[in-house]
Amino acid sequence: MQIQKLNIVNFKNHLNREFVFSKKINCFVGKNGVGKTNILDTMYYLSFSKSFINTTDSQNITLGSDFFSLRGLYIENEIQEEILLSFDSHKGKTMKRNGKEYDKISSHIGLLPLIIISPLDIKLLFEGSAERRKFLDSTLSQFDSSHLSALQNYNRALLQRNKILKTFAGNPTQSVMLEMWNPHLISNGEKLFQNRKNFVENFTPEFLKYYEKIAVSNLEKPLLKYSSQLENEKMEILLQKNFHRDEILQYTSSGVHKDDLIFSIDDLPLKNCGSQGQQKTFLTALKLAQYSFLKNSGKKPILLLDDIFDKLDSHRVSSILDLIQHDSGFGQIFITHTKGDDITKMLQSFTDDFEIFEISDQIS
Repeated sequence: MQIQKLNIVNFKNHLNREFVFSKKINCFVGKNGVGKTNILDTMYYLSFSKSFINTTDSQNITLGSDFFSLRGLYIENEIQEEILLSFDSHKGKTMKRNGKEYDKISSHIGLLPLIIISPLDIKLLFEGSAERRKFLDSTLSQFDSSHLSALQNYNRALLQRNKILKTFAGNPTQSVMLEMWNPHLISNGEKLFQNRKNFVENFTPEFLKYYEKIAVSNLEKPLLKYSSQLENEKMEILLQKNFHRDEILQYTSSGVHKDDLIFSIDDLPLKNCGSQGQQKTFLTALKLAQYSFLKNSGKKPILLLDDIFDKLDSHRVSSILDLIQHDSGFGQIFITHTKGDDITKMLQSFTDDFEIFEISDQIS
């Protein structure tokens, strides 16, 4: 999958921009704050119908405007796809594929596979388990629409069950009402658990391969471990055992919405004991393995590298560039960097198939 042309109107600090891209490597260079990451965010939007930075669409409209519009022209196997996403503060969000509006925007997920490696990935280490579940589910949902459906159904049932626990606390009819939603939690929860478990088992060897290629020392021992309450109990049993506890807490205390992905290095927690270089290497290897996993599902994802060379030594930078240039599994790549001369020299030592785009702020 490649993006040939991108048009941006009224998105954050970009009033009107159009880019025509190289098939291989494209670099956005400029000072901090000029909107390089925002350009990557438009590509993320066109793949996932949402921002990876601001969860509220209205926050992405240029100040003083009441809409934004993103248009991407893609090609794969000589077949072109035009994707238009627009958001109007009065009419809401619309998304069109080749001029036809989606009935359900969620059905678009997976058409344009994309992986982003960003400083925001540090949230995978230091924020709650929801971030790590999001990593698992976003990967699975890009090649398995049934996983996305199960996730949506589970979250809907969980929301209703929690609402009943809170609204009807102490009401004799509460248990009857809960029984209406428990089957949805059980069936979808078991599917999510099995999908996540199988994914981590198959994903781990790829992750270890990339970590070894990037790391300074091959003596480091990184580890991924999937943690779920369903490892020891079926979802149905968990709901039964924790029913009275849920009544007291007024929310569902057990299930796959408590799952986690544990990161460690040399048997020690990565977030507490890993150096900045090790943490960055771990997260980069995690995302490159995610890329490889999606590629094996049939499509080469677009790869976005947002300021990833920060806090990485020259050895690790060279390892990453060498990897993405000489591994035939990588397709189109987009990079942001603050210094044009630096990134140009780095890329010239690996390839001549790249474009540099100088970015300046359109809003002063």
